[in-house]
Amino acid sequence: MAGQVYWEDVEEGLEIRELVKTPSTRQLVQWAGASGDFYEIHYDKDFAQGTGLEDVIVHGALKNAFLGQLVTDWMGERGILKKLSCQYRGMDVADDTLICKGTVTRKYVEDSRHMVDCRIWIENGKGERTTPGSATVILPSQSR
Repeated sequence: MAGQVYWEDVEEGLEIRELVKTPSTRQLVQWAGASGDFYEIHYDKDFAQGTGLEDVIVHGALKNAFLGQLVTDWMGERGILKKLSCQYRGMDVADDTLICKGTVTRKYVEDSRHMVDCRIWIENGKGERTTPGSATVILPSQSR
């Protein structure tokens, strides 16, 4: 975690510090156990390839969790994650480098809360955006 981000420090267009993940088959098995998603395409290479996939693929919900970590690491302990969403537009495979990225798209005050909207996404090792999404956070203000 980089420290606390305050609303006054944020401007539209600000890039969020990248988060790099390289999910292994072991991590996918652990996620399957924790989430209850035991579909074999996520941990059995032979099964995955038998369905036409190049390798085992990363669970969509795990990619959503990576994006959640990107945002919560950036906003700091006093920030509040109000909304997080993403879409699964491409498959990511185990042992590929996934880069979680984001930018601030809007900064505003709503009901006395200091809000920030962000565009977030995951890029695979080929530079393809496979998981676009958005987040809204409430940041603390230095004026309070």
